[in-house]
Amino acid sequence: MTPRAALARIVVVVPAHDEEELLAHCLASIDRARPHAGVPVDVVVALDDCHDGSSRVVRQFDALEVTLAAHAVGAARAAGVTAGLELGDDDFAAVWIASTDADSVVPDNWLRVQRELADAGADVVLGTVRPDPRDLSVGQLAAWRATRVPGRPNGHVHGANLGVRADVYARAGGFAPLVEHEDVELVARLRSDPDVDVRASDEADVLTSGRTTGRTPGGYAGYLLTAFPP
Repeated sequence: MTPRAALARIVVVVPAHDEEELLAHCLASIDRARPHAGVPVDVVVALDDCHDGSSRVVRQFDALEVTLAAHAVGAARAAGVTAGLELGDDDFAAVWIASTDADSVVPDNWLRVQRELADAGADVVLGTVRPDPRDLSVGQLAAWRATRVPGRPNGHVHGANLGVRADVYARAGGFAPLVEHEDVELVARLRSDPDVDVRASDEADVLTSGRTTGRTPGGYAGYLLTAFPP
């Protein structure tokens, strides 16, 4: 692999569609992770067709707000990335894009772990997620826990815990404007490039909503409903 540039900046992108109730928890967790990143961090929240108080929540934090009406999480992630990259004039090879979701809470080490992996040569980091236990029954939670082996990340793709170097992202064409699975589709394109170093990690597990009725039929909510029915 070609040696990668050390990171100079991280852009955190959070798409949101009517997530007023959970968005503040997400942004507060990103604020807690920022001091550990080791490089400057810009946060962009892409509000897609929001009709609640999500915008008011964003204004309480050090974050850039981008609005659109695509009603497609892929378009929202892409708009957030574009806006975040425009905040600086860095070489894209030295910029990292960290993606999470508005219904998720990242750990304090989230950005540090992604930066360390990037500086070690990773172009893409596939992080793990865990459902909020408050949203699951005792049986569902036990069944989910049985699927996890600490120290052995499953390599599944989750937009709630995904990182990619900006030059690699741009070369692959970025997030497609899909209503779901835009993360999986992007990573499939990234994996098709033999020069892209894709790594899985469970060092910074992200807590995400365990609801089984999601914004789209599929996604993580659809997975939980199918794999761990009530």
